[in-house]
Amino acid sequence: MNSRTLGPFNVSAIGLGCMSLSHAYGTPPAEDVAASILLKALDLGYTHFDSAALYGFGANEALIGRTLKQRRQEFVLATKGGMFRNAQGQREIDGRPDAIKQHCDESLRRLQTDVIDLYYLHRWDKRIPVEESVGAVADLVKDGKVRTVGLSEVSAATIRNAHRVHPIAAVQTEYSLWTRNPEVAVRDACGELGITLVAFSPLGRGFLAGGLRDVASLPTKDIRLAMPRFQNEHFQRNLGLLEGLGAVAHEQRITMAQLVLAWLLAQGENIVPIPGTTRLDHLEENVGATELQLDRKTLDRLNELINPRTVSGARYNAATQTEIDTEEIPGSA
Repeated sequence: MNSRTLGPFNVSAIGLGCMSLSHAYGTPPAEDVAASILLKALDLGYTHFDSAALYGFGANEALIGRTLKQRRQEFVLATKGGMFRNAQGQREIDGRPDAIKQHCDESLRRLQTDVIDLYYLHRWDKRIPVEESVGAVADLVKDGKVRTVGLSEVSAATIRNAHRVHPIAAVQTEYSLWTRNPEVAVRDACGELGITLVAFSPLGRGFLAGGLRDVASLPTKDIRLAMPRFQNEHFQRNLGLLEGLGAVAHEQRITMAQLVLAWLLAQGENIVPIPGTTRLDHLEENVGATELQLDRKTLDRLNELINPRTVSGARYNAATQTEIDTEEIPGSA
């Protein structure tokens, strides 16, 4: 697979988002299936694996630790802290320095590793100055527990404030044809500061790959059911986007997923998408996007087809929106 730069590392141009192996999208696969995905990804040339303490409340990190500890030197390991389970068993954002350091120690144990290559603040805890939270991660770098520092779902201003405390290697945010918020300011800030933009949900949480045509097929615990774009009239309107997207993919003789990933890769050399999957065939399909070069006419056509004016519904509900710190495009929420 082609490579791109992430901080001091060279990583595969497309990484593997591991969340769906343990969390969020319905019932996770059996452990042997999840392990086969991780191992096959290495064999296909994926060298960037992304996890978080939150995913399965530690189950995802533990899966990676059990499965990949013998091949630890073959990939860049990213995980996230600052958001985990509280004493009541509920998800909580906690950016206190002591909490971040505790989360890191717990992640190291689950991952069965001595050092985390890239450690993100999963969310900025707005009760705590971001400089204090990043300072705690900087201490982890000094202690040799973490190699580089990242942020997730933050604004350009927050990136700059954090970067003054310690160099930020990567900023992770949702970015795809149907989520353009990074284009307001974050993408430019990352380019200016030499930061890699790690794009999660690059396939629109699976929607842009074309396989999800009926939300009634989703399990009751699937997080997409709480997202406006997947609800009622919004979802019905968004389905209309797939016909045109499929036509472009057909003309290019590639899959819709490959088309969408190739579009994202074309948005900047500092962009690294991390699609997730629970299927071996999709894992291999996504690799094919790294070999594609879309011409300007095709890129313009995609931009005209799917953009903030044509996508219906916000990406998050109102409660979740309060937890993030990103610039939103007017009309997209």
